Amino acid sequence: MDYNERADLEGPPKSTGPQARSRDSDAPPPPSETRPAAIEGFEFNMPTIVALLYLCSLVFGVTAIAGVVLAYIQRSDAKDWEVSHYQYLITTFWIGFLGIIVGIITLMIVVGIVIIPAAVVLVVVRSIMSIIAAQKREPMPNPGTLFV
Repeated sequence: MDYNERADLEGPPKSTGPQARSRDSDAPPPPSETRPAAIEGFEFNMPTIVALLYLCSLVFGVTAIAGVVLAYIQRSDAKDWEVSHYQYLITTFWIGFLGIIVGIITLMIVVGIVIIPAAVVLVVVRSIMSIIAAQKREPMPNPGTLFV
């Protein structure tokens, strides 16, 4: 390979030189640059993290305890829309915890076979609803409810 061929390999391609930029300056920006910032990605705010810890507890078991501890700690420093999320998530933890305990106790009379899955589904639905609202930075509509 001689010097001229090596010089062609080094540096930017010829299509991205100053001449190419001057022709493209009249073109509109790519669509990704015109989107609002809220749509660009997933925001890991604290209510979202707590809800994700609840969902992870379905696999790992103990992460819900870390989630409820975070919810209790962060509740005092919460922004206006986050307060309802923490109340909702704390209620979600206790619903799930009591549902699992009652389900385990009632397994002897076969009712627990229905109670345990119902408690799990309720925790999953409430956690997902909290994540959706937290991504929009909206308060939970009825944080004190025991159902959805």
